[in-house]
Amino acid sequence: MSIQLGINPLTWTNDDLPSLGAETPLEVCLSEGKQAGFSGFELGNKFPRTPELLGPILNNHNLKLVSGWFSGQLFERSVEEEIEALKPHLYLLKMLGAKVIVYCEVDRCIHGDQQTSLLQRPTLKLQQWAEYGEKLSQVADYCVEQGMKIAYHHHMGTIVQTEQEIDLLMQHTSDSVGLLLDTGHLTYAGGNPIKVFEKYSHRVNHIHCKDIRANVLKDTLNRNISFLDSVLNGVFTVPGDGCVNYPSLFEKIKQSNYQGWLVVEAEQDPSIYTPLKYATLGNTNLRKFCADAGIELSE
Repeated sequence: MSIQLGINPLTWTNDDLPSLGAETPLEVCLSEGKQAGFSGFELGNKFPRTPELLGPILNNHNLKLVSGWFSGQLFERSVEEEIEALKPHLYLLKMLGAKVIVYCEVDRCIHGDQQTSLLQRPTLKLQQWAEYGEKLSQVADYCVEQGMKIAYHHHMGTIVQTEQEIDLLMQHTSDSVGLLLDTGHLTYAGGNPIKVFEKYSHRVNHIHCKDIRANVLKDTLNRNISFLDSVLNGVFTVPGDGCVNYPSLFEKIKQSNYQGWLVVEAEQDPSIYTPLKYATLGNTNLRKFCADAGIELSE
């Protein structure tokens, strides 16, 4: 099993709310991420989008490109249009050695709208799942032909948020559509990351490790606030600093054939939660969880 530890720049600078960490240069993100003990980074809004520019920057820090988010729009685009939109992103990831594309359908999504509560998120009717799944599978088949694989990101405020919607997504797509397991988003949505991993371990090809502050989540749900306001209130934190049962999850990961990245993706307000401190804490905790479960890490 080859498992590596990576991090997302959300710890330093936020894509959905760019004012968070706006003043922090990419150089600081990368140098502190390396200092914290990570081997690679996912993309963020400050990263160059050509391999010719980004490759040397990562090499200078002895870092790998883990993956990067792609905003899917299969409700607005045909399969052919979606593939054309995806090609530059796929090329960048492939050229720099990434194996998966973090993919999320963003049509009508509300996670980036600070004024809109999560109760107003989009949902699909049962009869829409088959058509959507067929289109997504065709896009995923193309990616596989190019040597890459989609890792579908269930995400608060989108059409795939709950455990039941993950079931529907998996049911209506082919195995070419991989699943990104996000422990924080699934817990936020009332799901069970361990149960979902057990059920779909054969399709999980990427893992985001974020934790949940239970008291903040309770307040978030009681007041029905927006996703971004919950982030500002500190609903997410790094693994081991919240209520997610990582020891049990990592036992299941050890038993599976998972090979890929464990990525700390814990969006917080960097002015309150010092990025280097929390990145280091997340790395330390992940290494302990892996060691306790008998998971060997690759650097």
